[in-house]
Amino acid sequence: MTDRSGAPVVVGVDGSPTALDAVRVAARMAATRHRPLRVVHAFQWPLLGTPLGPVAAALPHEELRQETEKLVAEALDEARKVDAELPVTGAVRDGAAVPVLLEESRDAALLVLGHRGLGGFAELLVGSAAVGLSARADCPVLVVRGEPRADGPVVVGVDGSALSTEAIGFAFAEAARRGADLVAVHAWLYPTPVGPGDIVPLAYDPEELRAEEERVLAEAVAGWAERHPEVQVRRKLVAAAPAAALVAESTDAQLVVVGAHGRGSLGGLLLGSVSHAVLHHARSPLAIVRHRRSPAAG
Repeated sequence: MTDRSGAPVVVGVDGSPTALDAVRVAARMAATRHRPLRVVHAFQWPLLGTPLGPVAAALPHEELRQETEKLVAEALDEARKVDAELPVTGAVRDGAAVPVLLEESRDAALLVLGHRGLGGFAELLVGSAAVGLSARADCPVLVVRGEPRADGPVVVGVDGSALSTEAIGFAFAEAARRGADLVAVHAWLYPTPVGPGDIVPLAYDPEELRAEEERVLAEAVAGWAERHPEVQVRRKLVAAAPAAALVAESTDAQLVVVGAHGRGSLGGLLLGSVSHAVLHHARSPLAIVRHRRSPAAG
């Protein structure tokens, strides 16, 4: 991810209704950040994400490419309806959606996607491109579900890990832009054995455990609250599984923010189990913030 002033908000489009929802949200996000908007379609012959029906097989390559350019032009028009003064550009790039948008994410301030695209399986809650990009993009990824609500708080998941720090910072900045409250949610459960060989305390004080979890939550948000005194913060400690707690909070939220990894996630998973579950079940737009790669990491 880059923080330079000219870095665009990038939105991926494929001709689906959810992509146009994403364009409208991306245009608003770009306008509030004073950044340009870049609309990108990945073109891969003969796989075309636009509803051409049986005529697609009869169209030559150049005509198909012209159709993709039309859908990008339609997306640009949609963005201009949101803000006529917003600098917007569009591009049709050769390649599959995930690698094309991963490359775009290297120089983007934010990548915005619809939660479903064309050609997916109806029983899947979130498209494979959204899952793959949320796990691997070099900038925060915003996954949009329909037209988001304008009221309600920004919700952020807090687990006390260093990797969640950037997600908390993103959530505070977004709450400040929107003039919204921020609800910092820390979910925890009493220690219980979950598998053979697990060791749990023979005795523990529930009040002491709760006090420790409250300390974790307070310390995680304290520094960010000082940087954003204009944001009204509500700390919420929930005795529940983290994913279930965040999905429940998403019902009344205008945005939920999670880190891509957190305490207890398996190192081999690109997208932690909590963020993966919230991605599939959240009822609001979801921002997934990964830990920034160092320059040495490429």
